Amino acid sequence: MRTLIPVLMAVVLDLVGFGIVIPLLTFYALEYGAGPVEVTLLMAVYSLAQFLMAPVWGALSDRYGRRPIMLFSIAMASICLAGFAWADSLLLLFVFRTLHGAAAANISTAQACVADVTSAENRAKGMGLIGAAFGFGFTIGPFIGGELSVVSLSTPIWVAAGLSALNFVLAVFLLKETRDPNTERPTRSIHPKAFIQAMRHPVIGMCIALTFVMTLAFAAMESSFTLFAEEVRGLDARSVGRMFGVAGLTMIVVQGGLIGRLVKRFGEAPLVPIGVTLLAVSLAILPFAPPPRWMTIVFVIMAIGQGIASPSLHSLISKGAGPHEQGFVLGTNQSMSALARAVGPSIAGYVYLVGPAMPFFMSSAVLTLSIGLSILAIRQRRKAA
Repeated sequence: MRTLIPVLMAVVLDLVGFGIVIPLLTFYALEYGAGPVEVTLLMAVYSLAQFLMAPVWGALSDRYGRRPIMLFSIAMASICLAGFAWADSLLLLFVFRTLHGAAAANISTAQACVADVTSAENRAKGMGLIGAAFGFGFTIGPFIGGELSVVSLSTPIWVAAGLSALNFVLAVFLLKETRDPNTERPTRSIHPKAFIQAMRHPVIGMCIALTFVMTLAFAAMESSFTLFAEEVRGLDARSVGRMFGVAGLTMIVVQGGLIGRLVKRFGEAPLVPIGVTLLAVSLAILPFAPPPRWMTIVFVIMAIGQGIASPSLHSLISKGAGPHEQGFVLGTNQSMSALARAVGPSIAGYVYLVGPAMPFFMSSAVLTLSIGLSILAIRQRRKAA
């Protein structure tokens, strides 16, 4: 696990930079004349770029190694964040947000690093550490973004760019190659047929589909929450940042320590529908929760559900893949997750026009239906075992 420390550090700094932008993105875009649809689309293009690039980064890391892919994508993220802070038009915001999304698709490579150095028994624990790193970045990032927003809305973004630059320097000196040089190098090209093949796998395919549905519902809420918080609850960027920060702290506790114990006792498969159910319930009651106390409690429940379901799914997917295709398979999963984060906000922007609370109800309904999908995934996993 010591080998993973530089990887986790890279993920933390990457996600701090990402998280800083979250609470102020809506307010920042509104200054350039964006409406609800444009605001949610600004989040969608980030994830659409991730969808296109995640399997590419994963497959390239299978072929050329994890380290060069991580270094390139981290450097690219720093440049794109600086461009986003410098941009003086809505069009440039879209351009740099899209490029940043392409760079941020390296999470699949980080997950492949975990798969490289962990045994099958410790895979969920390793994936949980990536989730904890994500949660830590998601805790510190929104909090920093919210607090610095009182200076100016661009100041936190410049800070994020600086953190990404620091991330690159540290990675150059600390990040080692985790891929075994004796592992077979894939000869396939990065082709849609390989993507479809992963989706058709009897175990992996169902888990990836569940990742897509779960992420779509969560992203629809995430992209519209700031609009809801500002227009309906009268909250500012600082308040939103603090709520996301508490949710991130909860994910650290769940994914950094609790998930390993839960998997050891119950296994990954039974935990998935439990996590999905918690997400569905919390999204359904979120519009009724008065801020800040009760709304924060709902965020905590949501984070527990996400913290249980996500690493369990990643572990099941990783275990179903061969050692020579970890990067590509995890990249495919990350890509579908990114596609969901593009589709979810795109839908949420229009649904929000019907009613500010409608994106939350839509997300809860989708998750409720996906509980059946999670049970089906468990059955297929047991048949394949």
